[in-house]
Amino acid sequence: MTRNVGGIDRVLRIVVGLVLLSLIFVGPKTLWGLIGLVPLGTALIGYCPAYSLFGIRTAKKE
Repeated sequence: MTRNVGGIDRVLRIVVGLVLLSLIFVGPKTLWGLIGLVPLGTALIGYCPAYSLFGIRTAKKE
């Protein structure tokens, strides 16, 4: 599994993931905030299955 998520993309995914996860504790307090685990997980491992499906790559070539 090669990395296809670049630096800026990873930072944005972490921020979006944390904001979505915060919805569990503040705001509407629903479990829909667990969707934030998806961008957070893809940012931490550096691989996005949707990117590979569409042929997108924001990471630098190895």
